Formats: sequence, C-alpha cells, structure tokens
Amino acid sequence: MVSRVRVWLNRTYAENVFFMDQLRRNPGDRAVEIHATHGDPDSPVLAAADTAELEPEGLSPAAYAEYALDQCARRGIDVFVPRLHQAAIVAHRAEFEAAGTVLLAPPPEAVAVFRDKAVAYEAVRAIGVPVPPWWRVRTADELLAAVEELEAHGHRACFKPASGAGGVGFRVITRAPFSLTHLDGFPGPYVPLDLVVEAVRRAEEPVDWLVMPRLEQPEVSVDCLTGPDNLIRLAVGRTKNGRRRGFTLHEQWLEPARRIAEGFGLHYLSNIQFRMYGERPVLMDVNTRPAGGLHQLSLCGVNAPWAAVRLALGEDPGELVPPFLGQDYTVVSGPRPLRPVPLPQQRTESGPAPLPAVPAPARPAEPAAPAASAADAAAGAPA
Repeated sequence: MVSRVRVWLNRTYAENVFFMDQLRRNPGDRAVEIHATHGDPDSPVLAAADTAELEPEGLSPAAYAEYALDQCARRGIDVFVPRLHQAAIVAHRAEFEAAGTVLLAPPPEAVAVFRDKAVAYEAVRAIGVPVPPWWRVRTADELLAAVEELEAHGHRACFKPASGAGGVGFRVITRAPFSLTHLDGFPGPYVPLDLVVEAVRRAEEPVDWLVMPRLEQPEVSVDCLTGPDNLIRLAVGRTKNGRRRGFTLHEQWLEPARRIAEGFGLHYLSNIQFRMYGERPVLMDVNTRPAGGLHQLSLCGVNAPWAAVRLALGEDPGELVPPFLGQDYTVVSGPRPLRPVPLPQQRTESGPAPLPAVPAPARPAEPAAPAASAADAAAGAPA
C-alpha cells in the first residue's frame, strides 16, 4: 500500500488554495494530507488544509527556521513548500532532511542570488540573458539622476524595491503635479516625482530602490520545474496582455528561462518573468518559489504541483510536455469557504485521521482575507 504524502505550506498566498486542490487531484490518486500555517486566521489557505495552525508572530528568520524544523518533526512532513523566510529555511536543508522532510525550494546559493534584484540582474546578464537598464538608488539625488537619464532617452521611469516580492512597492514616475486626477477612480501606480523626492529626503533611512524604464507588454511568466540535477523537466510560458491571458512555448521566452533555471540551480518550482524593452524580451523578475498562478497550467493538461512533489520524493516524472495549450482566458474572483470556528481546524470528511493539531495562541481577529483569485496579481506588475 502506498503511504499518504504529508505536505506543508507555510504563510503563503491565497491563490495557493488551487495548488492544494491540484495536489489532492493528482493523477495517481495518491492520498495527500496538507498542513498549512499562516498569520491570518481567516486565510483561505488555512480553511482548505487538512490541519492548520496560526504561526507565531515576531520570530526572527533564524527562530522561524527552528519553528519550521519543529513543525516538520512533529507533523511528520514529507515535503515542505516554504515561502516565508525561505532563505533562512533552505540554509538548514540538511537538518530538515535528517527529520525526513524534503524542501521544495532551491539551494541557499540560488535563493541568495535572487533575493536582491540588482545582484540578480548582474548575474543573469553575465550568462547572456538580456536585462533592462537599471540604477540602484538610495538618495534623492541618485533618484533624480536616474530619472533624468531615462527621460532623456525617451523612457518613462519607474522604481521598485531592490528586495521584494511581486509588485509590492512598484510605482511609475510622472512629472504631472499632484492634483484631483490622482484622486479620481481607483488608486494607481503613478506618483509625482516631486513628492517622491521630498519623501526620500525626509526619510530617516536611505531607500534601496531599482529605477528603470517602464517595460511594455506582453508579460510572459515562465513556470519551470527543475530537478536537483539542474535539468529542466517543465517550462511553460503564461502570457499576459491586459486582461487577456494565454500560454506559449516560444523559445524567445523559454530559452532564457531554461538558461537561468538550469544555470543557477533553481531546483523544483520557480517562476521567471519577462517583458518587452523595445523589440526584445528582457528579464523582469525571478521568483524562487511557485507562482500564485501556477495552477493555470491545468488548462494545458499539466499538474505542476504534483509533478514537483513527485520529484521531491525521488519519483522523477521525466520531461513534461503539455499535451496541448489551453485557449486564451481571463481571471475572475470567486468565493472560497473560510473556517467557521477558531483554530485548530481538522478535516471532517471521512478518510485517514489527520495528525492532531496543536492549539495556537488566541489572538484578536484580523480582517478577512479577500476571496481567492486565480490571478497572480503580484506577478502582473511591470518592472
């Protein structure tokens, strides 16, 4: 009898309820038990899990790694998919392996390269992957110099944190003075240069931003599955052009993604994003974790989460080629049930009894998480 697989997702995006759904709907019909932890008691990820706990707040990365080791040992976790404090966790890979847990994440060296976008751009440029022009800025004067240089060449300048995930902190510079135009409709990414400069000068600490030209669509997000042998098993591009989404296997996107994933050892699931700079694709960002929109590959007949878990367990799925490319689509929000009672939560349907949940400390209720969406909104922000 094949044993069930215990998978843990720590504090992660709401969209990963679909990641969990795909693990349960694996082609081999293997039993999967999912443990989830989060800081928000109303996260839909907690509601979708078989067992769930609130994570302790205020832990340093090192202390969080100790907490994670304890979770894996107590829960008998086979595969751990770390998002929060990934760098600190992968530094203890040998200790997790000693506890019987495989980390579904790249080695520490690869994670370190892509934690800092400036370091990442230098590294990928060195292996021949095109990157946009960029300036690392920490002061108002450096910001002004970078913006003026870009505008002199006909570009619109934008900035984002040198370290960060998705589109958090992304803004587009405008010379238009602040007016009611900026207050009309929904909030947008546009910020007047004078306000940004003033804010940077008033800041108590230097900023750490990358300034670059705003890149154009289409945006192509290549989902990769790479083995511990540094060989790609799967690479599929998800295209985004406005509301329209689609898929591509064109080599202008896949070839540089393969070069990055294999060259830097981005083991298991990674997501490599490109946009257009003039007439050519350039790297926008590299995520050393599964993308929130990874489940969309199911429209191509691919179950990437389960293929990754199999690979982690030593069951090499071999090279995966989508049997077809799904039609163009869009994404919409939809309801997901939340937990009706406070943690700990246990599965109520029939089946193997889950491991006992450890009661989490009581905490004040936080605002409910938004309904899970199939969109990976963070990945949609331009560089």
